[in-house]
Amino acid sequence: QVQLVESGGGLVQAGGSLRLSCAAATSGRTFSTYAMGWFRQAPGKEREFVAAITFNGNRTLYTDSVKGRFTISRDNAKNTLFLQMNSLKPEDTAVYSCAAHRNPITTPIMGYDYWGQGTQVTVSS
Repeated sequence: QVQLVESGGGLVQAGGSLRLSCAAATSGRTFSTYAMGWFRQAPGKEREFVAAITFNGNRTLYTDSVKGRFTISRDNAKNTLFLQMNSLKPEDTAVYSCAAHRNPITTPIMGYDYWGQGTQVTVSS
């Protein structure tokens, strides 16, 4: 079991930055044995993949719209996942959720096993 709690969301002007955190509490397997991902869901839209990272952080994957602006990272010693978001745009406005995937060596865009509740990010123009 994995419990995930996101934080760091808020209101920011276009061009600004935010850093999201996702704190994990696990039983059985440790945080470092899961691949992790970030997803977002804007009002009236389906949830979409944003970024993923392997168990050791050696490989990452991003959706095209955030490449060069967002950076996913993790601190396994602190059981925490991060998403650094720079050059934010109004179209980045959404609820951002983190998720854990049981296959640690992949950067999956679907099939995640555990989800957090999400944190709201609002970018004003």
